[in-house]
Amino acid sequence: FGQKDGLNDLKSLAWLILVVVLGLCCQVVWYLIQMAVFARMSPVRFLRGAADVMANTFSTSSTAATIPITLGALGRLGVSRQSSQLCACIGTNFNNDGTALYMATAVLFMAQALGYSLSLTDQVIVMLTTLVASVGAGGIPSGSFVTMPLIFSAVRLPSDKIPILLAVDWFLDRCRTTSNVLGDMTVAVLVDTIVPPRPEPIEALE
Repeated sequence: FGQKDGLNDLKSLAWLILVVVLGLCCQVVWYLIQMAVFARMSPVRFLRGAADVMANTFSTSSTAATIPITLGALGRLGVSRQSSQLCACIGTNFNNDGTALYMATAVLFMAQALGYSLSLTDQVIVMLTTLVASVGAGGIPSGSFVTMPLIFSAVRLPSDKIPILLAVDWFLDRCRTTSNVLGDMTVAVLVDTIVPPRPEPIEALE
C-alpha cells in the first residue's frame, strides 16, 4: 500500500469485498443444504422466516442485539424454545463462522498486499488462530478488530496496517454478522430435529 497508489488500493479492497461475500454466500448455501437434507425444511421457508433477522443484523451489525428477533423467528419456524434458546444464545459467542472466514481472508489479503510469503505452517496457524479469535470477537459491531492483531502477530504481519481494512469493514461486518446469525438458526433447527425437546415441567397443583 503506497500513498500514490490510491486507485490500485481501492481495486484491491474491492477484490477483498468480492472474495469475502462469495465465501459468505457459500457458507449460507451450505447451511441451507444441511437444513434441506437433515431437517427436511425448505430453504425458501427458512429464508422467509429469517427475513426480519437478516434485516436487523444487516442494520445493526450485532448478533447480541438480534437475539430477541432470532428467538421469535425460530419460534415461527416451529423450533422449540429449548433448542432456540440454547443454540441462539450460545451461538452468539461461539458460532462465528462468518467472522472466522473474514479474518482469515483479511490476513491472507494483507500478506499478499505487503509482499509477505506465508508458508503452509503459517496458513495453518492463521486457520487455528482465526477459530480461536472468532470466539473472542463477541456480538458487538466490528468486534473482530479487537482480536485481529493476535492473528497478525502470529504470522509476523505488521498490525499497524489493520486500520486500512476499516474502509470496507462497515459493509463486510454486516455481511458476516448476517451469516453468523443464519448459522445459529441453522444449528437450532438441526438440534431440534435430531434431539427431541424435553417436555415442559408440569407445575404442581396447590
